[in-house]
Amino acid sequence: MVLDLVVGNPDAAAFLVFSIAIFGYRLIAGYGPLERRSIVGAIQRRREDWMRNMAVRDARIVDAHLLGGLAQGNAFFASTSALIIGGLAAMMGSGEKVQALLERLPYVAKSTPVVFELKLLLLVVIFVYAFFKFAWAFRLSHYAAIMVGATPLLEPDKSNLAQCEAHALRTARLIGLGAEHANGGLRAYYYAVAAMAWFFHPLAFAAASTWVVLILLRRDFFSRSRRLILGQGAMPEV
Repeated sequence: MVLDLVVGNPDAAAFLVFSIAIFGYRLIAGYGPLERRSIVGAIQRRREDWMRNMAVRDARIVDAHLLGGLAQGNAFFASTSALIIGGLAAMMGSGEKVQALLERLPYVAKSTPVVFELKLLLLVVIFVYAFFKFAWAFRLSHYAAIMVGATPLLEPDKSNLAQCEAHALRTARLIGLGAEHANGGLRAYYYAVAAMAWFFHPLAFAAASTWVVLILLRRDFFSRSRRLILGQGAMPEV
């Protein structure tokens, strides 16, 4: 029954491609061994180095400043997502007028009012997801700042070095959790780009979904930035 619906309905088929692409990528990127090979795993190891260095420093003003910058970025995207949700909700309130306006544009495929509302609803769901991801990442940034402040001072004889390092690794993991949620929010913005292609044509929607996932795969697993973070990139000549 599902197969018959997909074959006979280009919109349903395109949405199926979108769903397989984003959930399939989530499974691949979140799979333990593969995640450790990605840029996410590479930067997590640098976070651990950062927190180890922080734990043996008396002055931690720079660390607090860096965490504050991360928190501000998450707050910006959370507020932006909320504004977008408000705009999309307003569009859904006047769906027929918005649909008529959009369908005047070149290359925009005509669709039934129900399908048009579903397209808008998909964007709303994506940005609601992004909002919650960024909002929680913002909270986690504050918790991480408290963990930095609670790091025990290293004794002159380094007798509590193991305690400081254990606390540093917990703090690095907490910062990593915040980054994981922020990454989920950023990926939602990529998925929203693919979802907007649905207003033009179901084939454009399917193609954009595949294109977005390929971009994410390249940047997470095959980018030059990943190689540099891992220390595999060539050093520039002086």
